[in-house]
Amino acid sequence: MLRIAGVNIPDDKRVEISLTYIYGIGSSAAAKILDYLNISKEARVKDLSEKDQNRIREYMEKEHKIEGELKHEIRTNIKRLKEIGSYRGIRHQRGLPVRGQRTKTNNRTVRGNVRKTMGSGRVKTEKT
Repeated sequence: MLRIAGVNIPDDKRVEISLTYIYGIGSSAAAKILDYLNISKEARVKDLSEKDQNRIREYMEKEHKIEGELKHEIRTNIKRLKEIGSYRGIRHQRGLPVRGQRTKTNNRTVRGNVRKTMGSGRVKTEKT
């Protein structure tokens, strides 16, 4: 079983798909890595030789920020935005969409389905 940056890579899938299980590696990055190392994209992980596995592991650890290192960098970038008081930093602090999405509707996923306006989701009282 191939293990890169603390992540177990599935054996039964194609190499190109298996590499996307690592945080920070998408399908296009996986394809570029395999092209650079001259490894077939169609090969299964269980069919790779030890030499190929080591080449993939070494290349990814040297050339790409993945897993913990990438998460740490993202966290520090968000912290910096909050400290300087930029618009994006304020949006992060308030738990609102950061990238220009509308907030009148359609932002329940960012806010955690919290209804913030008066009357939205409020139970009507009966007049007696």
